[in-house]
Formats: sequence, structure tokens, C-alpha cells
Amino acid sequence: MWTAEQWTRHKFLKPREQLGYPTDISDKKWKRLEPLLPGAARTGRPRKTTLREVIDALRYLVRSGCEWRMLSNDFLPYQTVYYWFRRLMRRFLFRTIHDLALMPDRMCEQCELVPSAGILDSQSVKAPGAPERGYDAHRKISGRKRHITVDTDGRLLAVNLTPADIADSTSAQLVLDALVKRWPWVKHLFSDAAYDQRTLLDKAAYPDLTVEVVRGLQGQNGFHAQPRRWVVERPFAWLMRYRRLVCDYEQRFDVSQAMIYIALGSSLLHRMRSR
Repeated sequence: MWTAEQWTRHKFLKPREQLGYPTDISDKKWKRLEPLLPGAARTGRPRKTTLREVIDALRYLVRSGCEWRMLSNDFLPYQTVYYWFRRLMRRFLFRTIHDLALMPDRMCEQCELVPSAGILDSQSVKAPGAPERGYDAHRKISGRKRHITVDTDGRLLAVNLTPADIADSTSAQLVLDALVKRWPWVKHLFSDAAYDQRTLLDKAAYPDLTVEVVRGLQGQNGFHAQPRRWVVERPFAWLMRYRRLVCDYEQRFDVSQAMIYIALGSSLLHRMRSR
């Protein structure tokens, strides 16, 4: 039974389209992101789509884990959102937003602007609809494997996706190629024993990059956090907060990679707001 006070407060509530969602981007953040987005075309029909609504819809999609066709009616039609998602993905916009948010976040932690060391590891997740997937016998998962490199605080530097049956040391060579091109200042990498392969170590030595294998203590039983290596588990845990990434529902590797950058880029922007 509602009281008179509750009815009075209810009459002054805003409609659903004005309330927004927790994933909606704030005005302060939008002022920083707007210059990175493509401007209106000089010729042709004027653009009617507001890119801010597209970004809000994508952040909601990744966090809630809904399908494209089940996108809330408060947003643009899902066909419009998907069209702009593919267009912005081809421009590497989501990766650019993440990398630009990474640098000021490092400065807030009183670190150097660019990283010089990183940690390398992988995560296997189920991929029920993926045409290319494999079986990870070690983790007993049929799906895909995410190979990532993070800095010493857990911020993503590079990511590569493969079927789950690909060995860590094999896919790590592709991660190193992407890492050297985007972050040439990284000169030291920490990894576990799965990356202790001669081919990988020789490839790392070519761009003057050192791979240090952190091994477990002799005779230890049960789980123990290893020095340096535990940091890479943080972004894996952050990804599990986004329901779209608990499983890999995407059919294409590049689409799945863009979803990862949307999630971790949103996390970095949220951390900047809390400071």
C-alpha cells in the first residue's frame, strides 16, 4: 500500500527515456570523446544519428550481455547501433579510446606515461556460436583463448584471440608483434612456465625484449599468488563483470576484441571519474 508521500514523489519522477542507465556516458566524458568520433559528411544526406546514443547503447550491450535484437527500446534501433559499431570498429576507435584513457590513469597512479614492463597470460572461455574454436585440455574448456599483455597494474596493452587448442607460446608470438608496434617502450615481460619456449624467447630477444618466466615455489601445495604474475588476473576478473564477455558469443575475432576494448575502456573512464 503506497503512502501519500510515495505518491507525491512518484508524480515528480522523470520518464524512462530521461532517467538513463548506469552505463550512459556523462557530459564531462563525452566532451573528451567527441573529438575522436567521425564528423558529419560534407556531402550527401545530413546525419540524423547521434553518436553519443550509439556509444551508450554499446556500453549497455557489453555490460548487460543482451543480444543485438534484444537491445532496449530506449536506445536506437539495433540495426543502426550495429552499423555504427562495425564502422567505428574498422577505425579502431574503441582501442584508441582505451589507450588514451590508459595514459592519464597511469599518471594518476604516479607512474610513467608509457609502460616499460608487462605481464603475459591467457584465459580460455566458452564460445558456443564461434565457427573457429578448439578444446583446451588443461582447463577443460571448448571455445576460444584470450592472450593478453598488461602493464604492472593490470591495464591492457595488447590482446590476441585464438581457438582454445592453440598453445600459449605459439599465440604469444602474435601478441609480441602487436606489443612491439604499439608499445615499443616495453622491454621486460613476466610470464608463467607455459611460455618457456625457445622460439618465443628468441623472438622476444630480437626487439631487445626480455621474457622472465616466474615459476612456482618448489613443493608448494594449493594456490599461491606468484610475484608479478598475479597482476594479470585482475583484468580477467574485470572482464567477467561484463556479461557479454563471460562467454565469447561473437563469430568474428575482431568483433570480440572490440568488445574487450569497450569493456576495459569503460572501466578506465569510470576510474578516472572516481578520482
